[in-house]
Amino acid sequence: MTTFNYTYKGALEASEKVNWRVEDIIGPDKKLDFTRPFLPETLARVGGLSFLDDEEKRTLNQIRGLEYLYMFGLVEEFILPFVLDQTRPHLHGDDYRVRALLRFAGEEAKHIHLFKRFRSEFESGFGSDCQVIGPPEAISRAVLAHHPLAVGLVTEHIEWMTQRHYLDSVRDDQDLDPQFRSLLRHHWMEEAQHAKLDALLVAALAEASTDGETETAIGEYAAIGSMLDEGLRQQVQLNLRNFEAKTGRRLNDDETAEYTEVQTQAIRWTYLGSGMTHPNFLASIEAIRPAARATVEEMAPAFC
Repeated sequence: MTTFNYTYKGALEASEKVNWRVEDIIGPDKKLDFTRPFLPETLARVGGLSFLDDEEKRTLNQIRGLEYLYMFGLVEEFILPFVLDQTRPHLHGDDYRVRALLRFAGEEAKHIHLFKRFRSEFESGFGSDCQVIGPPEAISRAVLAHHPLAVGLVTEHIEWMTQRHYLDSVRDDQDLDPQFRSLLRHHWMEEAQHAKLDALLVAALAEASTDGETETAIGEYAAIGSMLDEGLRQQVQLNLRNFEAKTGRRLNDDETAEYTEVQTQAIRWTYLGSGMTHPNFLASIEAIRPAARATVEEMAPAFC
């Protein structure tokens, strides 16, 4: 079913070598620097908004940074129970599989904790409350109501997306706040193994599914993406409110229209397009059903 050379044993061994703690990443001597941007421009896309000055662009970039932390915390609210659900039926099977997946779940719980700590640190330093979509529990329930293979595909999409963000955009961007880069680097270090484990889970779920179930799951993957896309569009408007509350500036109608167009496409690329077009995710989809890859590739340009 899959051409990947990933193994549960290999992912477990790599993960054990990383092994960082939340306290290693954030604490009294590890503060965010609000004089610097948090997200690379390839994700934030604030540079082209000519009606904003440099300070306002940095403020909007930082709001996007908070959104980024929140969104990853949000999706990990459904990834954690999904991984546990895929582990429980195999507790008496392959020991490496069980240990690797339990470690995967533990690391996702750690990431949720980490992002909550950073959000608290952000809000105390930013000096203004920021609104976000949610609640995460409701979004988690909506996602988990779908076929497990569909949830697996969404999860794998997210993990490969994380890899692309760090390797293509964050790693070599020396202008970013070092503390925020540190968070993204440590998150990437563990997600690198999660992406491989997700590929293995998706392959196993596909092998256990009938042709009809597989077709349904691929359709539900797209449906979950549409649901998340609607939430992202709402977050674009919340980000604008957050920006106006922080700066005291109200955009006029033309500025609001330009902001909405640019930032909607930016947020769609960040969480949807960058995952849908990742070569490894497309290869995983193709291994399940070759025609499904073409379907995803046809959908992707709208999110890029």
